Amino acid sequence: MKQLFILIFFLGCLSIQGQFRTVNGGFAGSGRNRVNDSLANDEISVKINGITKFTDYKIINLKKRDTSYVDTTLTIQKEYTHNFRRKDNFELLAFHNQGQTFNSLGYDFRSISQFPDIGFTAKQFNYLNIDDIDYYRVPTPTTQIMYKTGQEQGQVLDAIFTFNLSRRLNISVAYKGLRSLGQYRRSLSSSGNFRGTLTYSTPKGQYNVRTHITTQDFKNEENGGLTPQSMENFINEDPNFADRGRLDVNLNDAESLLDGTRFYLDHNFKLFNSIDSTNTKNLTNLKVGHELHYEKKFFTFEQAGITTDQFGEASKIAGSLRESTDYRLINNQGYLEFNSKYVLGRFRVKANYTTVKYGYDTIYNSNINNTNLTKKRISGDAISLGGDWNGKVGNFKVNASALVTPGSGYLAGNHFSGEAIYEKDSIFKIKGSLLLTSKAPNFNKQFLQSVYNKYNWENNFINEDTRNIGFSIDSKWGNASVDFTNIEDYTYFGTDSLPKQFDGSITYLKVKANKEFKFFKKFALNNTIMYQNVSSGSDVFRVPEFVTRNTLYYSDHWFKGNPLQVQIGATFKYFTKYRANAYNPLLGEFILQNDTEIGFPTLDLFFNAKVRRTRIFFKIDNISSNFLEKNYFSAPNNPYRDMSIRFGLVWNWFI
Repeated sequence: MKQLFILIFFLGCLSIQGQFRTVNGGFAGSGRNRVNDSLANDEISVKINGITKFTDYKIINLKKRDTSYVDTTLTIQKEYTHNFRRKDNFELLAFHNQGQTFNSLGYDFRSISQFPDIGFTAKQFNYLNIDDIDYYRVPTPTTQIMYKTGQEQGQVLDAIFTFNLSRRLNISVAYKGLRSLGQYRRSLSSSGNFRGTLTYSTPKGQYNVRTHITTQDFKNEENGGLTPQSMENFINEDPNFADRGRLDVNLNDAESLLDGTRFYLDHNFKLFNSIDSTNTKNLTNLKVGHELHYEKKFFTFEQAGITTDQFGEASKIAGSLRESTDYRLINNQGYLEFNSKYVLGRFRVKANYTTVKYGYDTIYNSNINNTNLTKKRISGDAISLGGDWNGKVGNFKVNASALVTPGSGYLAGNHFSGEAIYEKDSIFKIKGSLLLTSKAPNFNKQFLQSVYNKYNWENNFINEDTRNIGFSIDSKWGNASVDFTNIEDYTYFGTDSLPKQFDGSITYLKVKANKEFKFFKKFALNNTIMYQNVSSGSDVFRVPEFVTRNTLYYSDHWFKGNPLQVQIGATFKYFTKYRANAYNPLLGEFILQNDTEIGFPTLDLFFNAKVRRTRIFFKIDNISSNFLEKNYFSAPNNPYRDMSIRFGLVWNWFI
């Protein structure tokens, strides 16, 4: 993997050789911004001929049916997304070291996978799913490098290189590598995300294919949080423990690893065209297609020595421990798709055949009193039927998808999602969404084995039923969204770390709003606030009532000719106290706890700059830790990060 990254970096360096300057518009990088956020006023551009424009550098997400443009502007959103996930973490509470897990300040139920996953969800915040993979179409080879320093020692580096061999064939390769030591003992993070994509269509568009491959691994040293005595030393600000490496932790010999590989292929063949000879428009384009999704994941937990203090009694009292859970999914979909004015857009009829296997290569616990230990694996297969519809009339769009999987196995259930969108140029966009889904809980809640006696079970949970109604508006006056979610038969890990199914109903309301105020031309105040309420089921589903983020910043161009754009500001974030979930490293999951409430403010300072197509980021994290009480925690026994200074950049090259 390291050799592959070196090759990607070398190819990226080559692209700078052909770069030259013009003053006609500009291009951009990895932002998910739409055209009105792209680089319309950048003084630096790449010009091949009079036809090439920044809008020719496209980023296409086919699962989300979204197209954006490469964007090198410096906006406040770039500040929010300059992290190892490359996403806004507003609804997440990070652990102290980058590359570790996150506690949840809010939940998104607008998009849920159709089938149960392996689980171990605390390890998958940086896992790239099918919806996260972007494809490209660029007139010239394009490279982006993202870099950011880590905590104590280490860094994250994300390199993307893409090029079109012709208008119809694009290839991209990317690798994101992270390594960060952390401020506390046994908190090293190390991960890698490789992805490669290819899109191709024949000259007349009769055959089309898009495919990608990903290999991802996430390794973490697990310390189990601070010991009770260390917690006391931390909270009381004992000067002998200002060096956080001197604080004792609960685990000194544990590691976890999540590893995943995916191959995805979607290709179709156009059978025939029907042309309206009067209007020369396609009335029908019938396609037959095939989609293949193959994915395998492994979660491994290792300890150099068995301990009974953290996880209870074990079936053996000496020696090392290495437990590995594996999961394989193969989904084949055949479909017929056509475009027609009679259905106002695109319609697809689809049929899936899905197989899944989950389990272990050996039985880890020989406790004969536990009947769950008589088998190593569970598996299932199912046939699903459904359809997709994407329609458009003027400024009004409708997207809908339905899939029904009959039967009573692990894969049985149904999934329906729909959204209606009205967009008026760049003035505003209104969207309403609906999700209805029924599926089995993740596999680690249904079946688990371990040397530790308590962590062995086989459950016969019924499907979770989730219903979400959402409404959002994006406009030049501000953005707002409302989500109302109802969950029946919700599964969770209780205070004893055992999976349970709630026999009641969870009712969850989330309201979120964002507005930026500009004043004195060069100053701005960007505000995001989220209100949440759990009217039923709050004993098992917990969120803070309010979360707010407020950024006051100054933005201007410096020096003659405006070669340097700067952003200088401060970000204040606060969430109200709530009984946040605790982290269990053996499960790779968050569990309920009733002993500790967390909720605290943080203040970050930043200085960002843009020179040509390079954006530079300086940040002081949690400067408020120097004058506020030491009551900032990401989860019980796991402190949030102390004040730290970090540096990073995002650099785009074009030939």
